[in-house]
Amino acid sequence: MPGTVYTVPPIPPDPAHTTYVDAGSLRIGVEWRLLDDAELAANYEGAAMDEIQANLKTPTVEDNGVSIHVVAADDGHEYLRFDCFRDGPHYHYIEPSGEKQTIVDFDPVALGEMLPWTLLQLRERLAPMLTYSGGAALAGTLDTAAITQALEEVERLAHEAEAALAAQGK
Repeated sequence: MPGTVYTVPPIPPDPAHTTYVDAGSLRIGVEWRLLDDAELAANYEGAAMDEIQANLKTPTVEDNGVSIHVVAADDGHEYLRFDCFRDGPHYHYIEPSGEKQTIVDFDPVALGEMLPWTLLQLRERLAPMLTYSGGAALAGTLDTAAITQALEEVERLAHEAEAALAAQGK
């Protein structure tokens, strides 16, 4: 499987910048996100920060974009995250143990814009992606109609978040 495996959890969503949409047994969060060295330092230290820095492709981090969070409605565990960032788009498979996540770089040359690709994956590949993240039981409870309806709102919120970032000159 492609990607880089980390033994640290992802930075949690910022509640002030995240809106959740109910989708049956899931909640899908839309967040506008600014990621930089200060944000990394605020969330990681010691060996965790060493692991992050060892896998960075640039000496400093300064990126932004819309993040889409796929969370279990019952326990709040985030299984999937799609970071539709300007410079370093990528997505996460986050295992329930919290001991491992896999981050996969997104290839915009081959796949186009990440946000439309993300929405397509949530419509057509959600169950296998959840299963790969350790959420096979959750994948078995998906309500296609609820997800389809929720994704309309997720798309609207994502475009609003992109506009907010653009208005800030980001």
